[in-house]
Amino acid sequence: MKKKSESESEGKQKKIADDNDIEIEYITEQGEEEQETQKTRSQEKGDAAEEVKDLQKQFKELKEKNKKLKEQYLREAAEKDNLRKRTEKEKNEYFQYALSEVFREIISILDNFDRALEKKEEGEQKQFREGIELIHKQLQTLLKNNGIKPIEIKEDKFDPRYHEALMSEEASDVEEPSIGEVIQKGYMIHQRLLRPTLVKVKVPKKKD
Repeated sequence: MKKKSESESEGKQKKIADDNDIEIEYITEQGEEEQETQKTRSQEKGDAAEEVKDLQKQFKELKEKNKKLKEQYLREAAEKDNLRKRTEKEKNEYFQYALSEVFREIISILDNFDRALEKKEEGEQKQFREGIELIHKQLQTLLKNNGIKPIEIKEDKFDPRYHEALMSEEASDVEEPSIGEVIQKGYMIHQRLLRPTLVKVKVPKKKD
């Protein structure tokens, strides 16, 4: 009877131990699964962080590339605009000044008319003079229509930009170089000098 009780006691203890082993094994497996899950989550978080980092890097690179492309576009646009303006300016100047040499020759003809008109003819020469005056007027109109006009003499002041001195003489009535006589008219073509005015210059008399 006693042996039976001991046998039953040992059986119970063995069952409890087996149950404990199963529970420990279950707990161990559960812990391993949780660790695996946490490891997987950590890895996923790491992968997500790495992906975000890569996306941020790509965004930064695209932003920098966009900035460079924008600067390049603005630079090329500015260069094209400057080229267009320069070409337009050169074209306008060409049309304004292309016939400069022709007009120089016409001015020489006009000089002869000026000299002829200085001589006042009378009587039978009247019609001849009227014809010359008409041609003179037509030439002046032609020059004016092409942007050519005589250089104006202002207050007899000598300006080397527009006047060329052929001769000079001392005068006591001037304090600085002044125009004493216009020998040949000068002309401008638009904003440029076509031919300087030839003058006789009066200069201050030297003090003894």
